[in-house]
Amino acid sequence: MIEIRGDKKVLITPISEEDLADIKIGDIVWLDGDLMTCRDVAHRRLVEYGRELPYDIKDKAIFHAGPIVRKIEGTEDDYEMVSVGPTTSMRMEKFEYEFTKLTGVRVIVGKGGMGPNTERACKEFGAIHCVFPAGCAVVAATEVEKIVEHHWDELGMPETLWCNKVKEFGPLMHRAATCLKKTRLSSMREKKPLSRLFIRKLSLLNNAFQFYKSKNRTISSLLFQR
Repeated sequence: MIEIRGDKKVLITPISEEDLADIKIGDIVWLDGDLMTCRDVAHRRLVEYGRELPYDIKDKAIFHAGPIVRKIEGTEDDYEMVSVGPTTSMRMEKFEYEFTKLTGVRVIVGKGGMGPNTERACKEFGAIHCVFPAGCAVVAATEVEKIVEHHWDELGMPETLWCNKVKEFGPLMHRAATCLKKTRLSSMREKKPLSRLFIRKLSLLNNAFQFYKSKNRTISSLLFQR
């Protein structure tokens, strides 16, 4: 489902292939609903070792990220997100075609470009690849409403599957998996000038940091408060 809120285009899970049909390279979207962190080891377990994911991500979103979480005092097994920044998505590139085929994930979020495996997966299975701005891990954590489940804890905090409910998670910029290639850059320029994209992205990031300033919350206080 897609909902327009002011100047924001918000994807709401579950997301269908039809919901993504009008999203073009360079478009900026936000996400409501289900977002699971998922890195190298989880991809390898599924694709190479045939271990089924313990959480259903069909028509949902994954985030290539290794977060910092904190146990909520007075609870038995509840955690809150402290910081969750994107990790380099190219590390998952060799797994992403099979991963998308097996899981039915719709939105892949990370940092930087990916390659032909991901591009093929997006085309064949109706998914998109988006990038989240680097350096905004604490901002991202505030957009996580709740950690609803966590699995494969034995892998350690960064590789654990943290299953989150998010609200207006973003900004997420849709990009072609191989957009670092000249042909893809040309395609992006035809659809929307790069300068406008980067100016808009910087404006969005500035708004996010101004939000923190207005709330008198610093990165250090969020990381270390008790």
